[in-house]
Amino acid sequence: MANKVGWIGLGRMGEAMVKRLTQAGHGVDVWNRTRSKAEPLAEYGATIVNSKLDLAACEVVFTMVSTTDDLKEVLFAEGGLVTGKTLPKIVVDSSSISQEGSAEVREALEKIGVAYLCAPVSGNAKVAKAGKLLVVASGPRELYDLAEPYLQAMARKTMWVGEGELARVWKIAHNTMFGVVIQNLCEITVMAEKAGIPRHLFLESINDSVLGSMYTRYKTPMLTNLTFDQVTFTPQLLLKDMDLGMAAAKAQGVCMPAAAATRESVARMVGRGYDHIDFAALLIETARDAGLELKSENKTISDGLSS
Repeated sequence: MANKVGWIGLGRMGEAMVKRLTQAGHGVDVWNRTRSKAEPLAEYGATIVNSKLDLAACEVVFTMVSTTDDLKEVLFAEGGLVTGKTLPKIVVDSSSISQEGSAEVREALEKIGVAYLCAPVSGNAKVAKAGKLLVVASGPRELYDLAEPYLQAMARKTMWVGEGELARVWKIAHNTMFGVVIQNLCEITVMAEKAGIPRHLFLESINDSVLGSMYTRYKTPMLTNLTFDQVTFTPQLLLKDMDLGMAAAKAQGVCMPAAAATRESVARMVGRGYDHIDFAALLIETARDAGLELKSENKTISDGLSS
């Protein structure tokens, strides 16, 4: 068995990523706030631990949580990963957090002799399960080289983009585009359907055009059949990332009118109480604005992720 690693945080993505690590032969010790969510991973060879401190002896510990505050809590609060006498050598964080928050975490870890690598990803839980994530990392190059075998086990491709928090900038830019693309895809899909083109045919045509992508393909079944209860990413999380994008643009003096309009559209969804539903439900709001009531087309459509 390859080297054992630690893992903190089992959201929609974390579970699939841990499975990929175990399938690649790596031993993984896992801690999650809700232990019951982690226990199924024991069937894949992971060891479920009772405390974050139980992971401190691992050379490399991955973290994947929701916010900067969550990351600081699992690392530095009482019982946190680095609050004991034993410390991991490297923390690799795959959360979607701000550049500034990440820099604060880096400074605090490096002060106590723990190295830190940012490694956010592109993809959702289905993409992770299919082994088609993209991992983009930043930090000292030698740390990336040490972590790369683990990253490769979870992804179709890994990249190092430079020192410090540059991977955070990449992730913020990525998720800002994420929002803008779904906004425009919903707009043009409603326009085409209202004019008379069946929704599944229009989406198929976009997927097979120069504009198609893994993203448009794996959203097509959901947009066609209105299965927004199969959540990959909520409007609240998208709004958080759009706000990070707008803040980063302001800091760099970059105008982003398309992103600004999308941010307001997503904020409206959140204000209307969309919760525990996929952000692609934006399609419903866009259709209602156009006086169109959507119905599921009940089509069996590939999400493009199956090999």
